[in-house]
Formats: sequence, structure tokens, C-alpha cells
Amino acid sequence: MKTNTLFPRADIIGFAVLAVVIFLLLPAVLDSFRLNLFGKYLTYAFVAVGLALCWGAGGILSLGQGVFFGLGGYCMAMFLKLEASTPENTAIQSTPGIPDFMDWNQLTALPWWWEPFYSLPFTILAVVMVPVVFAFVIGVAMFKRRVGGVYFAIITQAFAAILTILIIGQQGFTGGVNGITDLRTLWGWDIRTDEAKEILYYVNGVLLFAVLFAAQFVRKSKLGRLLIAMRDQEDRVRFSGYDVASFKIFIFCLGAAFAGIGGAMFTLQVGFMSPTLVGIVPSIEMVIFCAVGGRLSILGAVYGALVVNWAKTTFSESFPELWLLGLGGLFIAVVMLFPNGLAGIWSEQIAPRLTKLISKNTNPATGQGAPAE
Repeated sequence: MKTNTLFPRADIIGFAVLAVVIFLLLPAVLDSFRLNLFGKYLTYAFVAVGLALCWGAGGILSLGQGVFFGLGGYCMAMFLKLEASTPENTAIQSTPGIPDFMDWNQLTALPWWWEPFYSLPFTILAVVMVPVVFAFVIGVAMFKRRVGGVYFAIITQAFAAILTILIIGQQGFTGGVNGITDLRTLWGWDIRTDEAKEILYYVNGVLLFAVLFAAQFVRKSKLGRLLIAMRDQEDRVRFSGYDVASFKIFIFCLGAAFAGIGGAMFTLQVGFMSPTLVGIVPSIEMVIFCAVGGRLSILGAVYGALVVNWAKTTFSESFPELWLLGLGGLFIAVVMLFPNGLAGIWSEQIAPRLTKLISKNTNPATGQGAPAE
């Protein structure tokens, strides 16, 4: 019998369990408010999956994934803000028909680079392409010069700080520190209702699985094997004739695309986008999601995003002054005790014991359960 190299049996079970958790279990046990919170958590899972490919498979640690998350989110927010800023809705402004924060900053016309975001198809394209183009520029500048490791991580962190400062400083064009708020409809569909939030939760889930399938294809392809080889022995791969820089650029851009989709869905799910989601702190938190879930596992990265954000919400509700310490303690405990994260706990601790228990209760001669005494 030919084995399925793209989806081995263990991976099929893992995908099926995650589908049950997202589409059946959570909607069944959570009220609309909590379900919307988990919808927000799912948007972070897009970033974590991209990091599992870049960092886990390719050894490329980026501390600036919030940049791509924010770019995708701002692209979607610009479309939604323009739809909410019709002349009728903004009649009380000095200049009707432009976003309110532009009017507050005494702009009298919409900037030219906002104009294309009247189109939803263009916006959807921009959600993916703007982060990809930005990542491509960074990747070419860094990887072609063989900048990697901790130096690359620090440089991406610097980009996150620069973009945050730029967004806040250009208040008249970006909404400044408040971001882009008061987002109401998507093509006339009110996204603020509980029913809309629930629908967006399921859309999040479907898109996340599409991203997971794409990531699985990369992991199981020749490219995935080359990424692992580059992570472990980059010089050997280079001496074998492969263009290491091009592979790194590709996987970095793919991770940026995933993050951009997550940012756009965050804007839809939560109803705003601000520079607080772009900077250094959120970018480091996104790395924590991946590390806690297991940077070697794309499914583990999803669970990491869900568990860490749930813990963050729980700590902040119960101990508002201590939640940062709790989050840091969780990260340190996982890294020190279980370096492969939640996925490592499953594969190294739980799964072997389950297999041993099942085999012990199975009759070796018939392959059936042992007869009752």
C-alpha cells in the first residue's frame, strides 16, 4: 500500500482533532463574547504558523512579525474606514467624505495612496502583497548579504520599532496612536453584531486551515527538506549548489503573507487596527506563541497561540498587575522543561505512553483486544 507522504496518519488525526476543537468544541462551550475572543486568538495563529515555517523549519528567527500582521490589518482597516466615511456619515466634518482623523488633522482631501482602497478586490490583494513586498525587500537586503541568526532577529525588531514610530508620527494619514477605529460594515454587512462576529470566527477557522494545508505542503515538499538542511547545515547546502538566500527569502515572504491574512482578519474580528499591534512587544509575543506551542510543529503553533492568549486573558482578568510575569513565567517554564513546546510534550511524553498502553491491551496473536477473564 502506498503511504500518503503529504498527510501521514498522525497528521490527519492532528488536523481532525484541531478541526473538532475549532468548529465544534469551542462554539459549543463558549458564549458569544468568549467565542469572539477566541476568534481574535485564531488571527494570531496565522502568524504562529508562519513562524513555525520560518523559525522552526528554516531557522530564521524574526522578531518583527508584528510588522506584517499590522500591514495586513491596516490594509483591511483602510477599506473599512473608507466605507464608513461616506459624505452622509461625515456630514458634520469640515471636509465630508474623508476619514474623521484626517479631518481632525486639517486634511482637505483623501491622499492618493488611499484611493485604491475603495476597491475590495484590491484590498484583498494588498492584504497579502504589501507584507510580501515588504518582506521581500528586507529578505533581499539581509539574506543576499548572508545576514542571519541573532543579527537578523535584531534588525527585524528594529523595523518593528521604526514602523510603529512612523505610524504614530503620521497621525493625519494613519490615525496615529489611536489607529483606525469605528469600522462598521464590509460591503454593507454590519460586522459589529454578535452574529457577524460568529460568522467571522468560522471564516477565521476556514482560512486558518487553508494556511495550514499550504504550510503542510511546504513542510513535506523538497523545499521543506531543504529548509531543515539549511537550518542544520547551511554551508553544506550552499556548497551543494543551492541558492540558500532565495529559499530564505521565499519562506520569509510566505510567513509574511500568512501574518498579513491574520492581521486583516483581526481587523474584521475586533473592529480596529492600531500601532500597538505592530511594534516590538507584540512581535515578541508572537514568537512566544510559536515557542510554547512548539516551533517544529505547525499544529502546535496554533495551540500555542490559543493557549497563551487564553492564559494572557485569564491572568489579566484575575491579576491585572501580574499577567506579564505570568506570561513570562509560562514561556520560561516551557523553554526550560519542554524545549519543543506543547507539541513536544505530546510527541515525547503522552503519545508513546498511549501507544504502549494500547499495545499492552491488544492481543498480539489476533491484533484484537485481549479476551475478558
